[in-house]
Amino acid sequence: MASSIPDHGEVQATFPHLCPDSSDLDGPDSLTLYWTLAYSWKNALSEVRSDLAVAHNSMQVLQREQRLQLHAMAESYQFQTEIKEAPENVAQWAMTRAHKFGMDFLTVYPAESINLLPQKLRSPLLAGKEQTFFQVMSAIELESLEPDLPAQAEIPLLKENELESRGLMSRTILPLFDERGNLDWIIDGGILLNNSTALVDRIRDLVYPDGTLPEASVGTVTLFMDDIRVSTNVPLDSANKFGRAIGTRVSEEVRITVLNEGEEWVDRAYVYDAWYISAYMPIRDFNNNVIGMLYTGYLEWPFVMRYLTNIIELGVGIAIVLLLSGMFVYRGARDLFHPIERIHRVVRLVRIGRDVRICDLGLDERHELAILARQFDTMLDQLKQQNDAIRRNALELEDKVQQRTFSLHEKTEQLEHHIKLLEQTRHKLLTNEKLAALGELTAGIAHEINNPTAVILGNIELMQSELGDDADKVREELDTVMEQIDRIRNITRSLLQYSRQGGVQDEITWQHVNPVVEESVTLVRSGTKKLDVEIITDLQARCCVEINRHQLLQVLVNLQMNGVHAMNDQGRLEITTQDWLDEKGQPMGAWISIRDFGCGIAKENLDKIFDPFFTTRRSGTGLGLSVTHGIVSGLGGDIKVDSEPDKGTTFTLYLREKVPQEIRDAIEVSL
Repeated sequence: MASSIPDHGEVQATFPHLCPDSSDLDGPDSLTLYWTLAYSWKNALSEVRSDLAVAHNSMQVLQREQRLQLHAMAESYQFQTEIKEAPENVAQWAMTRAHKFGMDFLTVYPAESINLLPQKLRSPLLAGKEQTFFQVMSAIELESLEPDLPAQAEIPLLKENELESRGLMSRTILPLFDERGNLDWIIDGGILLNNSTALVDRIRDLVYPDGTLPEASVGTVTLFMDDIRVSTNVPLDSANKFGRAIGTRVSEEVRITVLNEGEEWVDRAYVYDAWYISAYMPIRDFNNNVIGMLYTGYLEWPFVMRYLTNIIELGVGIAIVLLLSGMFVYRGARDLFHPIERIHRVVRLVRIGRDVRICDLGLDERHELAILARQFDTMLDQLKQQNDAIRRNALELEDKVQQRTFSLHEKTEQLEHHIKLLEQTRHKLLTNEKLAALGELTAGIAHEINNPTAVILGNIELMQSELGDDADKVREELDTVMEQIDRIRNITRSLLQYSRQGGVQDEITWQHVNPVVEESVTLVRSGTKKLDVEIITDLQARCCVEINRHQLLQVLVNLQMNGVHAMNDQGRLEITTQDWLDEKGQPMGAWISIRDFGCGIAKENLDKIFDPFFTTRRSGTGLGLSVTHGIVSGLGGDIKVDSEPDKGTTFTLYLREKVPQEIRDAIEVSL
């Protein structure tokens, strides 16, 4: 069956249950079944093609009757009298006689009106040839012939919510000549096929008379206008056989073959709600254009049931014959079957792994089956010996493979461990070399800074001494200078200690981070007053941490200034503090986030920014982030960076509530 079936229309399908592939059949019985199936199917297609030819001939006969009806009217006494006495009323008279002659419209008009007809029809009429043809007419054309025809032609298209207003017309035009042989009158009559049942039922009765189809089968005839059923006896429900499937469409494949290509189509098809053995042929108008289709077909399942019944009856007959023959053969060959069954049983047991033998069959030693049994037992003995040898060799090989695999696994683990140690050693050596260079440089910088700092401090103290009481006027400024000098000395002392790799010398205290952050913001704002930099703080941390205030202040100022530089001295700098919580919600310390919206850091540089002397700025030294990383690590914390090019960078400091004991020990030793 087809994988999908539309709600209406026809679908061509293969016939897998009636037309098997001969390549899949083996043996004479299967080949006979294939030939039978193929012959039955071809015969069914041939029959439905013949039915289509009969339906087509019936249509021609009905159209001939239509012409005869017009001839009868033209030769009637009333018509001849009407032409002679009241020719101006002949058209109205003919219209009232339409149904009497089996027409949906009937009109008579003088020869002067021949120009109203298409050019294709004029020449035959002038030559005295009557014309009978099919024609698709619009609602306006139908109304011009008979006012009631448009309403009679309307067909609602099922499941499309549309209305088809065109009509399929079987039309006959008859010329009448005067005594001099000139065209005098034209009789025009026709039958509207839309919603018509009498015509298709009459054709069906001619094509499928009683007794020609299997019991319960249904023969159907349909007239299509384009791909729309306009007249049919295909039921809406094939099971209950009620209603007519007028307003449904044909399948796309049939439409292309018949309407577009103008060819016949014969095959198995799904017609509206059931499978039919079907045939289609095109209907053409007077211009030889395809305007519709004529269809004949009958239900498939009664045909299949009849075929299957014949197959079953044939199969039962063959089975009975084979059973009787088998009984006679079995009685005559019972002594031969017993040894064969024993051999078969041994073969089946050997196949599932049992170690059995045929042994004595109770036959003569020279009997062919006895010889075969001995040879088979000998072969089984040899095969068992070979299998035992193969099994022993396989076990030995498996043990060796396991030993080699285990040894290789140990060597691999050792190699991976050594590689890891080498990588760690190389990294440490590289870091030590950088730190050594950084230590020498920072020691020189700190020494050089200490000298002018001492001079500044001495001069400030001298100024205080010289000013005496007047020093109170600038006391606030002097205190600020002294505080910054003290901060410079703390920084240089930290740099000297960092260069000696002796750990943090300043005292680590337990305090909140928010005041330190606020102080760093104040220092940065004082240094960026002339710049277009907006610093926004969101200080939510409540947990106290163990830190060195001066070193943390140095780190924060350094990171904030880096952010200002990254934004080209203009933009927004966001500083956030929050409590650092573990997975269970317990406080571990506090974290500080410094976010800028500057140029960002390239992905390939993220792993290098904490290396000494690495910088992407022309005026930078590459020491700021390296010193910052060392200070944060010295405080027992961690620093992470998240950056996206052209969108900004975020540095996050994680400071612990309690400094690890090994860092405390390092601090005590350094102090």
